[in-house]
Formats: sequence, C-alpha cells, structure tokens
Amino acid sequence: MDSCEKDKIFIKFDGPIIVGAGPSGIAVAACLKQNGIPSLVLERSDCIASLWQHKTYDRLKLHLPKQFCELPLFGYPKNFPKYPSKNQFVSYMEAYAKHFDIKPKFNQVVANAEFDFENGVWKVSSQDCLYESRWLVVATGENAEAVVPEIQGIERFEGVVRHTSEYKSGCEFRDQRVLVVGCGNSGMEVSLDLCRYNASPFMVVRNSVHVLPREMFGFTTFGIVMTLLKWLPLRVVDKLILFMANLTLGNTEKLGLRRPKTGPIELKNATGKTPVLDTGALSLIKSGNIKVVEQGVREVTRNGARFMDGQEIAFDSIVLATGYKSNVPFWLKGSDFFTDDGMPKTPFPNGWKGENGLYTVGFTRRGLFGTTCDALKIAKDVTDQRQPVACNSKDKFRLNDVMILE
Repeated sequence: MDSCEKDKIFIKFDGPIIVGAGPSGIAVAACLKQNGIPSLVLERSDCIASLWQHKTYDRLKLHLPKQFCELPLFGYPKNFPKYPSKNQFVSYMEAYAKHFDIKPKFNQVVANAEFDFENGVWKVSSQDCLYESRWLVVATGENAEAVVPEIQGIERFEGVVRHTSEYKSGCEFRDQRVLVVGCGNSGMEVSLDLCRYNASPFMVVRNSVHVLPREMFGFTTFGIVMTLLKWLPLRVVDKLILFMANLTLGNTEKLGLRRPKTGPIELKNATGKTPVLDTGALSLIKSGNIKVVEQGVREVTRNGARFMDGQEIAFDSIVLATGYKSNVPFWLKGSDFFTDDGMPKTPFPNGWKGENGLYTVGFTRRGLFGTTCDALKIAKDVTDQRQPVACNSKDKFRLNDVMILE
C-alpha cells in the first residue's frame, strides 16, 4: 500500500456501496432502505441526478409518459403533466431522496474499485477515502461520459463547438447557421430548439434512424407497444408500429431519414439505439427549416465543414449530438462482468448480478423501467444475505492509525 493510500480516510461499511447518485443509484438505495438495509451512495458531482441537472438542455422533457418512468415505491405528484419537464423530474428525484432519507456522499470521484479475494470485500478508492464493503453496486449508468468524435480539422474551426452535454438553449446561437452532428433524440430536439431562436440547423444523418410519433391515434406510442407486447411477438409489434407510424408521419425516407432494416423495439433491445420520438422536429424538416445532410463530415474547415461528397458549407457553430457512453472500464478493475464498452456482458433481464457481491443497475437499455426491475432484485438479493441493521453502522478511521485497526 503506497503512502497516498495510507493518508486516506478508511470507511468500512456494513451495507452495499453504491457508485452513482443518479436515478439508478438512488432507486437501489431506496429499495434497500425499505428492507432495513443501509447503503452508502458515492457521487462524483455535487448533487443527485447530476446528468439531468448539469448536462441537459433546458427544454428537455421525459420522452415517455410519467407512468413508465417512475422509480420504485414512490410515484410522481398527481399534478405533474404526462411528460414532466427537466425541472419537474429533478424535483421528483430530490423528493424521492428526501422521502427515503438518502444522503449521498458528494464530490467523491471513484478512481478504483476492486474485489479483495483474501478478505472477501470490495475496496473502493476515491480521492480522499478508501471504502470497504461486501457488496458493490455499479450505478454510473450508460450515459456517464460524453462521446466526442474525432473529426478532422475541428481544432481549427473559429466558431463555437458544443457537445449537447454543454448545450442549454438556442439563445446562444440566435440567427446562426449551426451544424448539428447526430440525429437521435438529442439531435432532433436541439435542431427544433435552434429554430425557435431563428437559427438555421443543418442536421447530419449518416446512419439509418427510426422516427416514431410520440403519440398515435390519441394514445402514447410507448403505451401501445407495451400493450401489444403482452399479446404478440416482438417482430409483429414492430411491423404494426411501423405501419401506424407511416400512416401518421408519412415516408420518412423521402426526408433523408432512412429506416433500419431491424424494427425499432428489436433494435433498441439488441443495441440500445433508441428510436426518435418526434416532438415537432419532423414538421420543420418537411418545411425546410431543419435541413438534413445525408453525407458524413469529411473535415471541419476554418469557417464550416466539407462533406464526403465534396460539398462545403459555411457554419457559425457546431453542436455535437453524439451521445454518451459508460465509464465503468476506467474505474472497475479485476472483473470480467463488463464488456470493453462498459456494458454488462449478460443482457437484460439477467445482467443485474455478477460474482462476489457485484451488482449493476441502469445498464438495461430500457430506461427507468429497467432500473426499477433491477433495483428491486438487488435489494431482495442483498436482504436475503443478511439481517437488517441500523443504518448508521459503519467504522471510520485512517489507514495509518494502526491502534484503531487493532
């Protein structure tokens, strides 16, 4: 053990250590608390749901109806709308944590977590503490770090370059020509938001994408899907949903939005690629306010971009709607439970539990519904392994304080 580790505060905790205070981590802590099991939640930021609070745009709303986005044991206020706003969701998260008296340790950046086979415990190291527990819950999620692609020449661009994690509203880009790289839900909604500030978005669509209406025939698309899946095979449901989407939206391929050969639900389950739920962007594509660029970016120039077909267009700013990725491989060591991309090797619904007291939540590719399923399973599994104890059961001392260790 090096001198830096010896100077850290040592905390031995008689309950699971949960890394991440987003919806997934807080949900597991709540389910454990309901069973009388203490947990210690470590969060690198200064608040719960930091992705929602710090790295989302102002106009963001839940894409799915609130009844499909509740955390376990505590629902939304009845006066919330069908699709709660960003601020409403954050207030729900804060009320949820308060209801279950969950108090994460903030500003704890976990640099390393590894199982100690000799002592049968997980050792979790942050910048100033070393934690020890029989159980480790990985709750950092699928969207821990922004994906910033390497685009030739982008360093010489003279305008503003923003990843959507830094984008708040189109106010900053008023009256500008903006290149939006990416056509998922973020790319579509950012383009829509830019139009509200009289900007001219050019959206790069390199790959195929499923665009579905958020509602069809007075019902939510997701609700229709969930109902049909109770009675019909997945691929049949996909065909029915695409048929109804084409009736509602028309042929999106005529707009430069090619559909994948695999259906939207099957594709989501297999790869995590979420279909775009249209909230108004499609009508602006049809009207020409949002321009679709079907060519990839070859290079960024001083004042614009050159595309694969040789066309060059001038832009004032660039927004990278290129998504997020897991960061688990950077800090979880000695475990082969995760892939190199930081996702569990075992797919949902069996990817919530590893070996030696390792658990994972928020990696199901099924949003908050998957989080709820896994949080309840984890709490039950841990509860079955031990008897509930008081929630303040922990030992705390410095590693170089040998007297206390003895």
